[in-house]
Amino acid sequence: MGIKNIGLVLALFLGLLFLDGLFLCMADHHEITFDLEMKPFNKLCNGTINKLVVDDFPGPQINVRRGDTASITVRNNEGYNVTIHWHGLSQRKNPWSDGPEYITQCPIHPKSEFTYEIKFEDEEGTLWWHAHSDWVRATVHGAIVVKPAEGTAYPFDEPADDFVIILGEWYNRDMNSTVIDTLEIGGDPEISDSYTINGFPGPQDNCPSESAYNITVIHGKTYLLRIVNAAMNEEMFFGIQDHNITVVGQDGAYIKPLDTSYIMITPGQTMDVLLKADRPLGSYYMVASAFFDSLAPYDPNVTSGVVHYSGESAVSPSRSPATDNFPVYPSFLPRVKAREAADDFTKRIRFQETPQLPMDVPQEIDERIFITVSVNELPCEKNNSCGAGPNGNSRHYASLNNISLLTPTRDILDAYYNNFIANAPSPAPLPFDTDFPAFPPTTFDYTGADLSEPNMLGTKVLMIEYGKNVEIVFQGTNIGNPENHPMHLHGYSFYLVGTGCGNFYTDDPNYHHDYNLVDPPKVNTIGVPKGGWAAIRFKADNPGVWFMHCHLERHASWGMAGVLIVKNGEQEDQKMNGPPSGGMPKC
Repeated sequence: MGIKNIGLVLALFLGLLFLDGLFLCMADHHEITFDLEMKPFNKLCNGTINKLVVDDFPGPQINVRRGDTASITVRNNEGYNVTIHWHGLSQRKNPWSDGPEYITQCPIHPKSEFTYEIKFEDEEGTLWWHAHSDWVRATVHGAIVVKPAEGTAYPFDEPADDFVIILGEWYNRDMNSTVIDTLEIGGDPEISDSYTINGFPGPQDNCPSESAYNITVIHGKTYLLRIVNAAMNEEMFFGIQDHNITVVGQDGAYIKPLDTSYIMITPGQTMDVLLKADRPLGSYYMVASAFFDSLAPYDPNVTSGVVHYSGESAVSPSRSPATDNFPVYPSFLPRVKAREAADDFTKRIRFQETPQLPMDVPQEIDERIFITVSVNELPCEKNNSCGAGPNGNSRHYASLNNISLLTPTRDILDAYYNNFIANAPSPAPLPFDTDFPAFPPTTFDYTGADLSEPNMLGTKVLMIEYGKNVEIVFQGTNIGNPENHPMHLHGYSFYLVGTGCGNFYTDDPNYHHDYNLVDPPKVNTIGVPKGGWAAIRFKADNPGVWFMHCHLERHASWGMAGVLIVKNGEQEDQKMNGPPSGGMPKC
């Protein structure tokens, strides 16, 4: 063959290779519409109750591949203000579509709409979306399934099928009205009436005829369960009767396979779990119950669904079908206050690196931040209805570094952009201060004797330079009522490099508390242990305004939240996007 022909063949081969690569890299764009409206529900033998939902409870599932984009138009057809947050998506350089009310946008008012522009570029696995205004998310939420990009695969064998399992809470009343009343008097919100699995409470003592969610499996096959904790205020244990499961993913990233008989999952977290259908034919309970090591009120109910084997013959009494009333407490799950079981599970999670999702945990730190996490109180003002707090003349508040977030009336992102980025000729006054403390205003024995510390109300942000390697240590305190705190940071997946009991030792900046800097889990929500601490690391390479808060809704409502602003870098690709051409909702 002549040189010319060899060159022609080579050119054709390279052309085909290029086209094949182009085909593998092609991504889809999804046009989606959410219609929010009131719909009637009849649950727990309690008659019909109207709830604000998108389509149903839970809401619609978003199915995409990594690399896809979506335009999601939210039509608010009812009387509540609302925003939607795409939980766990980095929204790289695009905080305009992140969603927290008065942080990155004003609410979508009744009878209006707004279109979110979403990129599924950094995460892979199971995430979720939910309302991010007041307590609307109790019934306005759904799953996001991000499958591997075309031409790539899971780091485990392809499952026979997958099922989304959303753990939630059901209230036999309108929660928005309840919360407004509760915040006014300063007390604890009412507990939920039941937990749910995909909207089904399952049989309850007070309503044994209530239906249960069920899935059908084939003996010998392996299935992927995509589990979301959408509960408002409870961390949850979850397991399947007579089965072990293998956890392979958390918060949109893979983990090294973890064999276990149960999981502990905090509000906001997601977990991908492999279930091998290898037990005798029959029907088995899947069960969720609270993990709650605190003196605060909580929902003690247990919710159940059913894993049903196809071709089932007789069902033995030990595997009672869900039409029977569920036992008081499942023997195969840890008890409600089983802290050691919760900690043991969490500490076993390790990151699984893949070619598409490499590990890049910062080894050296440029900026250290230390944040105390507390539930505390404020004295009541004169001539108001407050007084349901701990001492009869106070109200519950919660804080980060002794500051309870005071929600502004103008969204922080718009103010930041116009005053600092766009250099508007006549910018409105800033609705925030830039002096959120990077360390507690007062140093004390954080997990020692119970004490009361005065709380401050404010709208304060913490400014971070672009490109810095950041470490944040969340320190639990014994102020008020100590408990676990699931902390969530918008805009970033971060590495959980360490947790521990007691006070974090801070005198020596080089002391790492036996950090795991080799394969720490990459997550977006962590549980700060009661009477302990948790340390996270990330590179501040996503400029914008990003919310940081406890994902227990009662704590967030009391002010356990803050805002990080990551400044623009010097290069064009290091700067946040401008607002969408169609504009943002107005306050």
